[in-house]
Amino acid sequence: MKIIVNGACGRMGKEVIAAAGRRGFEIAAAVDKFGQFDNSEIPFYTSVEEVKEKADVVIDFTHHTAVPEICNFVRKTGTPCIVAATGHTESEMAMLKSLSAEYPVFFSRNMSLGVNLLIDLCRSAYIALGGDCDIEIIEKHHRNKLDAPSGTALMIAEGIAELMPENTEFVTDRSSRRMVRPENEIGISAVRCGGIFGEHEVLLSRNGETISLKHTAESRALFAEGAMTAAEYIVKKGAGFYSMKQLLAESASAPTK
Repeated sequence: MKIIVNGACGRMGKEVIAAAGRRGFEIAAAVDKFGQFDNSEIPFYTSVEEVKEKADVVIDFTHHTAVPEICNFVRKTGTPCIVAATGHTESEMAMLKSLSAEYPVFFSRNMSLGVNLLIDLCRSAYIALGGDCDIEIIEKHHRNKLDAPSGTALMIAEGIAELMPENTEFVTDRSSRRMVRPENEIGISAVRCGGIFGEHEVLLSRNGETISLKHTAESRALFAEGAMTAAEYIVKKGAGFYSMKQLLAESASAPTK
């Protein structure tokens, strides 16, 4: 498989290149607007739209503002894309959804298979409790992370909220509130300190008992490995908007050898 890496000089870009090497995949081109790429054997560009090499997939671990360039490149070349950034605006998401009507688009705010399994476990627990519980999400990341709450925390909240009433609210700050906790909310608390890669804990609590489900990322490599799994998945797909949820569901239903 041939891969184009957008954001090749960043921490995740370097992990993706390393993960591709472990899988025996080829880096067709490396792209980064700001960094200096030190591998002369791999073609390097400052914009994905400049890439001339053909590839099976383009993986973007940069910033949500890269969406227009990614969409233009996919429309020009027909290359499936994996978008793994966070913080996308409604208009950027609309661009990706529109693109997916013609080309394969894989989108996930978190490429960890474990995090996506965590979401499934939270949904199962909520159903088993009959929806009779309060839900709180506590997420912890390194001091340099810009967005809060994290895209992963929102991803978890959205996955659970699909089972809740339509007026469910995500509450990220209670400092201005003096009121009893309403039933139709999911609380999200963000911690930023040190070098924590990523930790997400979900509490489902009701009178007399609390269930705690937790995922801890111990290395950025796991996100890169998830991207490799997503790449192997999407190159076999036609046009559509794909996610880790679908990947896991199809993997679980696939017959064992």
